[in-house]
Amino acid sequence: MTDRPKDPNENGGRIHLAFDRSFVTVPVSAIIPLKALPDGARESRAFSQVLSSIRAIGLVEAPVVIPDTTKPGNYFLLDGHLRIEALKELGIVEVECLLAKDDDTYTYNKRVNRIPPIQEHRMIARAIERGVTSAEIAEALNLQIESVLRRYRLLEGISPEAAEMLKDTPCSMKVFDILRQMTAVRQIEAADLMIGQNNFSVMFARAIRAATPENQLAAVRKGKGAGAPTPSSQQIARMERELATLQTQVKSVEDTYGIDNLHLTVARGYLVKMLASNRVIRWLAKYHQDYLGEFQKIAEIDSLGPILGSPEA
Repeated sequence: MTDRPKDPNENGGRIHLAFDRSFVTVPVSAIIPLKALPDGARESRAFSQVLSSIRAIGLVEAPVVIPDTTKPGNYFLLDGHLRIEALKELGIVEVECLLAKDDDTYTYNKRVNRIPPIQEHRMIARAIERGVTSAEIAEALNLQIESVLRRYRLLEGISPEAAEMLKDTPCSMKVFDILRQMTAVRQIEAADLMIGQNNFSVMFARAIRAATPENQLAAVRKGKGAGAPTPSSQQIARMERELATLQTQVKSVEDTYGIDNLHLTVARGYLVKMLASNRVIRWLAKYHQDYLGEFQKIAEIDSLGPILGSPEA
């Protein structure tokens, strides 16, 4: 690949298409992956969901390939490694693919958008409203029917304002269970706190609930499904001590955090640029397969800040 900036007047001022306008049907055996799947990928939930989805409704998103110029009839796989593995496991011998024009292996993973839980809820709700049964959705997503119904009822008891604030965030269903134990006004305050801290973890939601006055808690339900009791004063004191310890640990790395983050950002940028070339990837795959896997993991990191700064890293 070249780093020369493209002249916008080239090609008569037209935008360069990244793909051919039509699909190409390719034998699965003729598609050569450019990276090995990580250990345990075939046992992961993501793979089982891809497998179930293809089995139930067929392939939704076509893999992206580029021709192997040295061996006509062969294609290098740029995007869709899990899908291709699922097709092999299902015994499907041909697949329609998008034919890329650019030798680019990084853009696809970089542009992946994870579906937030609220958006997932709305998609399931829309499907059910259009007549799709919960059993069919469960089969396509490789979920239990109870899990589909739980996602369908995700926003029951949640303030519309809080739901709107959290619609694009990675809040888990457990976080919404905790928010449901608060009044509508407190839910909005909690959503604002989580967004301000960019922390949508269950532990942070529990901490907010623990700090919530009794008059801002929703009425406690009796029996099955009742919320967890409010932590005692001793538990809150222990949480405060643990928080103080954590703050001390964070303070100890502040002096070196900035320069370390800069070094890692520069290194990651270099790896991204290097892995954009299929020639480099093929050389690494041939001579240093172990390095290639680690380089790809680093290049696919969206942001170094949260990873370096979070206690879960």
